[in-house]
Amino acid sequence: MEKRFSDMDEYELKLEISMLNEKAKKAEQLGNSNEFAVYERRKTIAQSYLVDPESIEPGQAYRMTDGVTIFEVSYMNGRFAWGYRTGERELAGVPISLLADKLTD
Repeated sequence: MEKRFSDMDEYELKLEISMLNEKAKKAEQLGNSNEFAVYERRKTIAQSYLVDPESIEPGQAYRMTDGVTIFEVSYMNGRFAWGYRTGERELAGVPISLLADKLTD
């Protein structure tokens, strides 16, 4: 039975991320785009457990890891930040590992 990310320590999480990265690369090489997307998503979630959720402040804007999108955090729920992407009106939840750096006013 697989261990939950929340039950893993930092070392175990890093091993899991490494394994998921390898599986994603293999799936991509074989042309399995759906499998690749699943591994990438799981890797992103696992990386969120390496980020301190206390470091994300509701009411603040963050640049996302894509380097372009800005995400304004409304509230936190576990390892997800809920808020709005630049130019969008729909509330969205993103894993906190996708938030790169806080923008200053």
